[in-house]
Amino acid sequence: MALIGQPRRSTAIESTVEGDRIELRRSEEEKKPLLQRLSRIEGQVRGLKAMIAEDRYCLDEIQQVNAITAALREFSLLVIGQHVTEGVRHASEQAKSDEAVAVAVEDMMRVLRAAMRARD
Repeated sequence: MALIGQPRRSTAIESTVEGDRIELRRSEEEKKPLLQRLSRIEGQVRGLKAMIAEDRYCLDEIQQVNAITAALREFSLLVIGQHVTEGVRHASEQAKSDEAVAVAVEDMMRVLRAAMRARD
């Protein structure tokens, strides 16, 4: 099942467990929506720079900052969605090992904590 806002994919992201981390190795197909979103954000930042150079109205600039912030938040959600999906897959494959499940859950929680700190 695909996550909300994430296209269904035919294969899982390749991953390895390095100590207490699940390291993702995304395919080009998995990287594509992330890179597209970053390109849009890059364009929004260029637009903000132009607004500053042109001495645009402050409210317009703040609205652009808010749009960039929202776009970055959505990018973070895509990354988190990929990571959590892979963590759950890893944990389910290793379900006979409580240690593997604990590693997957702790790694997913570390990513979520980092994302929540970014919002503060």
